[in-house]
Order: sequence, then C-alpha cells, then structure tokens
Amino acid sequence: MSQLNQVFARLQEQQKAQRELKKMYRDALAVNGAYHEIVEELDALKIKKKQIEASVKADLKEEFDKLEGLKLNIAGDKQMLSDIALTHLSKGEPVKVTDEHQVEYEPVFNVRFQKIR
Repeated sequence: MSQLNQVFARLQEQQKAQRELKKMYRDALAVNGAYHEIVEELDALKIKKKQIEASVKADLKEEFDKLEGLKLNIAGDKQMLSDIALTHLSKGEPVKVTDEHQVEYEPVFNVRFQKIR
C-alpha cells in the first residue's frame, strides 16, 4: 500500500508543476496584445458560426429531434453494455463481443480516485 501512496504523491507533485507551468503560459498570453486582437476576432467568428448553425438546425428540426433521441438511446445502451460486461466479469465468465466484420472486442476498465469529503 505504501507504493500506492508514493505513486499518488508523485502524481500530485507532477500535477502541481503542470498547473504552475500552465499558469505561467496563460500569464504570458495575457500581456500579449496581438493575442488579444486574434481572440476578439475569433469570438466574433464564433458568434457568426453559431448563428449559421442555429439557422440550419431550425431548417432540419425533425432530423435533429431524431438525433437527440439516438444520442439518448446510445448512452443507455452503452451503460447497459457496461453493466452486463461487469456482471459477467464478476461471475468469472469471459467477456467479448463481435461486430459484423467478425472483429472481437474485449472490455477495458479504468480506475479513478476521488477525494473523500
């Protein structure tokens, strides 16, 4: 367990150094006048882009409603796939799926640590 704490402490130190370097970079950009001009132009273009996108979405409202429904269905199916795979894995059963081209897939699990409050 001490090795786990050592790696965790090293990770925190590296993340702190990364934050400091990113802050230094942001501060250097903050004093650059040409950067601010480009950012303002970019913001204006983003607004124009959003207006065009909103116009196209209004024209294709029915298709975008279908798209939103598909997004929800996909998210639900992904969650169900994860739950089923975890259940099979916890029972010691092999977990693989095959697509229409006979390509096999196996699950990849990720561990994250969250601060206890």
